[in-house]
Amino acid sequence: MTPTSTPLLTLSIVSHGQALLIRPLLDDLIRLDLPGIEVIITVNIPEEEASFQRLPFPARVLRNATPKGFGANQNEAFAHSRGEYFVVVNPDIRLTALDIPALLAPMSDPRVGAVAPVVTNGDGAIEDSVRRFPTVAGLVRRVLLKQRAPGYQWGPSPIEVDWTAGMFVVFRRKAYRDVYGFDHRRFFMYFEDVDICRRLKRRGWSVILQPAVTVIHDAQRASHRSMKHLRWHLTSAARYFTGL
Repeated sequence: MTPTSTPLLTLSIVSHGQALLIRPLLDDLIRLDLPGIEVIITVNIPEEEASFQRLPFPARVLRNATPKGFGANQNEAFAHSRGEYFVVVNPDIRLTALDIPALLAPMSDPRVGAVAPVVTNGDGAIEDSVRRFPTVAGLVRRVLLKQRAPGYQWGPSPIEVDWTAGMFVVFRRKAYRDVYGFDHRRFFMYFEDVDICRRLKRRGWSVILQPAVTVIHDAQRASHRSMKHLRWHLTSAARYFTGL
């Protein structure tokens, strides 16, 4: 569909051969008939694109000649986006509803740079999607000792958090540009969400959890089953802690 006006939200979805995973998310967006959105789908590796065509909202498909990492893909999508807010969305997110005014309510504070909803799994259990900034000791407890106490507890009101996982995050356009987006040169995959939130805070922006809005995440947990992903995860952790 040809865009006719500036959208409120740009939803950016990256596909790694995941058209079948993304189609239910697109169906959710069609069913919800959300006003003021555009969708950018980045095809990171060649695949059948029929699921991405003939959508009833403004949509654009970006195609990579060679695969890129998470941050590089999102930064490229941002460069092509038009929305007042830039929304990073995992392919495996599902939306039973999306209250956009509630989601954007914390943005009434001009110091807020990013907002995330509560994330649940398919069974309705709350996922550990907002956390304190990691430490080496905390990472050892989390990975080796399997001690994964939630970083935050909350009630009905929005709260400020250190960082939010990049499953579904709304960035104020000005804030995303202020920190030059994700650091795709240092982080190919993993820890780029921690890093961008840390850089936002260093620039005076706050990161907010909005408990009034919930999305569903069908977690893939690739780093738990793939040596390649585990290597990326450990490399990114080392770069985060050392600053290299």
